[in-house]
Amino acid sequence: MKFPGKMVAQVLKSAVRKPATIRYPFVKVTMPEKFRGKLAFHAELCIGCRLCMRDCPTNAITIQKVGDKLFEADIDLSRCIYCAQCVDSCPKKVIESTKEFELAQLDRSKLKQNYPNPKAGSPASPPDAKPAEKRVEPQGESQE
Repeated sequence: MKFPGKMVAQVLKSAVRKPATIRYPFVKVTMPEKFRGKLAFHAELCIGCRLCMRDCPTNAITIQKVGDKLFEADIDLSRCIYCAQCVDSCPKKVIESTKEFELAQLDRSKLKQNYPNPKAGSPASPPDAKPAEKRVEPQGESQE
């Protein structure tokens, strides 16, 4: 420490300056316009080209055909690296990045999102919900 007076001057400047940090959990943050957060999928617009599946570097997206020209998606947010390559490659802009970033979960299965096609009707939804419930129950019993 060659110049202790220089350090004192810096400390005094910082004492009167507004802090650079925010009170995050108590004050909600607004994210910038091009923020790459949680993915949203609009199944009714999907044409089934599967470019998003091919371009995803972590294979987090799976597109299934559920009817004639009807598709649904499964997105595993625990595998997603939020690079938005799928958003850029989709010709119909079916996938979009939202500003939602608070995605922490203790159970990884809660990060698996299913986006059923509303035009396909309700029969596709209950079978997808039942296996998720069955997977959660045995894991809870084996840990006890």
